[in-house]
Amino acid sequence: MTPRQKRLALIVGGLALVGGAVALVLNAFQSNLVFFFTPSQIAAKEAPVDRTFRLGGLVKEGSVAREGVQVRFIVTDTFRTVPVRFEGILPDLFKEGKGVVAQGKLGDDGVFVAKEVLAKHDENYMPPEAAEALKRAAEANARINAGQTKETR
Repeated sequence: MTPRQKRLALIVGGLALVGGAVALVLNAFQSNLVFFFTPSQIAAKEAPVDRTFRLGGLVKEGSVAREGVQVRFIVTDTFRTVPVRFEGILPDLFKEGKGVVAQGKLGDDGVFVAKEVLAKHDENYMPPEAAEALKRAAEANARINAGQTKETR
């Protein structure tokens, strides 16, 4: 093997190692990626059924039911709702009518099984995605109500 062929073999081997490392990093990144969905997006079947994702919105007033460490509540974006089941201790700031982000999977029965529940940390905070989703839901609700008003005339 000539020195030129040895150099070429080393370069090709190095590129193969770097490519393999990049592939492993991208694969790990993809498997740890968690997307955010609203109740309206879940109702529109945009959320994955077999993957972990985040559900965000407001805890519906009067929907929290506790049975020991198991808690059931409803998350709403003021347009659609999703029932949530969580087993564990809720954050101190978790309250009805306040913002919440739950991470887990959507069950076959349509109930979101949360593994983690995050509550807002001060009076003015809401995750940007949740705030935008609530704004879009309110606009869609206003358009629907305006359409019904025109139809009833």
